[in-house]
Amino acid sequence: MASLWRAAMGGSTQSTDDYEGVEFWSSPERCGWLTKQGEYIKTWRRRWFVLKQGKLFWFKESTVTRASKPRGVIPVATCLTVKGAEDVLNKQFAFELSTRSDTMYFIADSEKEKEDWINSIGRSIVQHSRSVTDNEIVDYDSKR
Repeated sequence: MASLWRAAMGGSTQSTDDYEGVEFWSSPERCGWLTKQGEYIKTWRRRWFVLKQGKLFWFKESTVTRASKPRGVIPVATCLTVKGAEDVLNKQFAFELSTRSDTMYFIADSEKEKEDWINSIGRSIVQHSRSVTDNEIVDYDSKR
């Protein structure tokens, strides 16, 4: 898991390249509180998460402004799966986000929140996956 966190964090220091051009403070696709497991010390901490433009950001506080600095950023295009993980962690409302090499764990506040996050992140993975080109994304509404 350490390599995923380092990749998400741009090594040991956070790079603004990870979120340059993403207005995470305005009109997110989804935002809310989740509890996530730490990379090195496996404690659970409550963080404010924002999903926008294929990036999953987290912050200490829910008040996010232009001046806010994310505590971390995960480019969802690097993720392969997002699914429930209650059996793995033995914790209610748990889910996991996995890449080829690592898995990160989160806990939502309710079953509905868990399902909403899984659905939103799943849609974002599909939309931003490197295996899907813009030409392959079909806008069904424009075909009518």
